[in-house]
Amino acid sequence: MELMVRRIFTIVEERHIEAGRPADPPLRKVAAVSVLENPYAGRYVDDLSELIEASRDLGRQMAMRALAAMAPYNVESYGKGGIVGSAGEQEHANALLTTTFANPFRDAIGKADAWISSMTKVAAPGTLIDIPMNCKDEVYVRSHYDGMSLVLPDAPLPDEIAIVFCLANRGRLNARVGGMSFADAQKKQAP
Repeated sequence: MELMVRRIFTIVEERHIEAGRPADPPLRKVAAVSVLENPYAGRYVDDLSELIEASRDLGRQMAMRALAAMAPYNVESYGKGGIVGSAGEQEHANALLTTTFANPFRDAIGKADAWISSMTKVAAPGTLIDIPMNCKDEVYVRSHYDGMSLVLPDAPLPDEIAIVFCLANRGRLNARVGGMSFADAQKKQAP
């Protein structure tokens, strides 16, 4: 199966100050979005394995865009999600967001073994979605529990799926609730 990409978005948010305190480095969040034609819109298909396999190339393409937008920063956290247009099912987005899709991101980032938070839903064009994010190395790094809120203008149409992958270069600004630090997670990952 070949996925038909109708539109792409790359959204970059950068925060330099919060609560009057300058950030060093600033917090950069990137969302790579692909709006696809839903090959299963309007019909039930029992076996979604073709969609899962087709997501591998989509993951590669989106990873390249997301990492280019993250430069010059390294990635410390990530998350993924999808919005399915009203002629589809929530499961269509989930099929596109499995490990098959995510592994090209992990490979491009390097040492990204932690579980990836996700959110999917069926919704009308322009609906808000909150993509949860966590540390790429260790899910228990509390400072990196964050997210990115997105509204996609005119997407997804009823026969579309919007797939989103988010990256961040650090944890929340002014994070101070304790727990494992990012540096601790890096030590844990070392060979």
